[in-house]
Order: sequence, then structure tokens, then C-alpha cells
Amino acid sequence: MRVYLHHAAWNADREGFKKRMARYLDVSNKHGISAIFVFFDDCWNPTFATGKQPDPKPGIHNSGWVRDPGDLLFAKPESERAELMSLLETCMKDILTTFRDDKRIALWDLYNEPGNSGYGAKSMPLVKKAFEWAWAVNPSQPLTIGIWKNELKGLNKYQLDNSDIITYHDYKDLATHQKNLDALKPRGRPMLRTEYMARHFDSTFQKIMPMLKRENVGAINWGFVAGKTNTIFKWDDPRPNDPEPPLWFHDIFRKDGTPYRQEEIDDIKALCK
Repeated sequence: MRVYLHHAAWNADREGFKKRMARYLDVSNKHGISAIFVFFDDCWNPTFATGKQPDPKPGIHNSGWVRDPGDLLFAKPESERAELMSLLETCMKDILTTFRDDKRIALWDLYNEPGNSGYGAKSMPLVKKAFEWAWAVNPSQPLTIGIWKNELKGLNKYQLDNSDIITYHDYKDLATHQKNLDALKPRGRPMLRTEYMARHFDSTFQKIMPMLKRENVGAINWGFVAGKTNTIFKWDDPRPNDPEPPLWFHDIFRKDGTPYRQEEIDDIKALCK
């Protein structure tokens, strides 16, 4: 399970935040689930606040998701940006130090989709710092930052050159995914696709998982249970008046635990034997 952290929640209650991480690890471990924790993120809403979060907007994909650190890193005066970077460093090092030898954690994903939201190369300084701060702690688990867009060549090269394990995102069809995977194989490192499965784009379990199994590449699909993130709805197709879309975008279970499509569950189980 890939689990996102946020420095603002950590900063509001540092010890309590780490205790909740530990409690999550206890629960997931009982079910045979290891964790990939994610630190920074360039996706969705540009600003954030601690405290009670806004209610989800009906039918809107990820209506409440917030970036970390988002626009603050670029909007603040230089002195305040330095203060923010120092806080991010303290957050990352504190968490990594606390859990550096926890075998329930499979790896650390230091930054989700750097350069997204139009940031592009502006995200490179934080990418470099994220690796630098993590190397200073030197946890026992592997470090990675996944690539997600071929056009971000500078970011992609740095992320691939400095990741212990190659991770990447791919929501495309089988042919495109195979092409992208073939381009990564010459690096000769273990590979894990940390985001995929978008039914509208023909990225489905039945079409993609057999290829990944054949290539010995791990995969984490986006979405498990339909919930307040509203990821059953497509990125750019708001449906505020619909309880659910005609075709789910992500997610595989309803809130009551029944599958969205039983055949998907059957195929997943068969492929994971």
C-alpha cells in the first residue's frame, strides 16, 4: 500500500503523527500488507491548511487532495522559502530516522510526480534536496522517486540516476506501457510501477498485469475502496449530480467490501499465485 504523508500534519503534532504511522503499520502488517510512504507531492490543490479539511465535492476526482509543499515553495519571499525548506528537511529526517530499520516498510517514495501542476524544472531543487536529506539518514529501505512524464527529461534522468529501485507511473494502454517499460529495462534495476489502472484509458488489470508478471515488474494500482477521494470519477469529467459514473476510473471495491467487478478480483488472484 502506498501511503502519502504531509509535513503540515507532522508539524502540527510530530510525535502523534509518528504514532499514527506506527499504528497504521501495525494494522497493515496484520493483513500481510507492506507500506511505501510518500513524502512530497506536486499534484492537485496548490495550498493547504491544518485542521478540519473541506468536505469532498460530489463527483469531483480528488477534490480535497493537496500538494506538499505546493505553491508556498515558490510564492514565499526567499527568507521564508529557506525556512520552509528547513522545515521539510527536519520532517523528512525525523520520519526516516524513526522508521529507518522498520521491515514493514518496503521503500521510501521521496516525491510524487515532481514537475506536475505546471511546475516543470522548478521542482528540481526539492528533488535534489529530498535525495540529499534521505542519504544523510541512510535508512535500510530503498529510496526512489518515480518518473511519470517522458517530456520531463532533466527530472527523469536525475530521478532514475539516483533511485535505488526504478519506479514509474503509467496509465496508458498495453502497447504504450510496454514501450515505456522497454526503455527502462537497460538500467538493470528492479522495477515497480507505483501507479496504474485507469479503465477509460484501457489500462486494466486483465490487459496490463499479465505483461508485468511476464516482465517481473511489480505494480500498485491507484485506488482500493471507493471513498472520499472520489477516484471512481475520471480526472477531467466532473459529475456532481451522479452517485457514481457509468464506468469507474479507479478503485476496485465498494464501501461495503463487494467488488466493482468480480472478474477483476478473480484475475488478480489468479495472476498473483
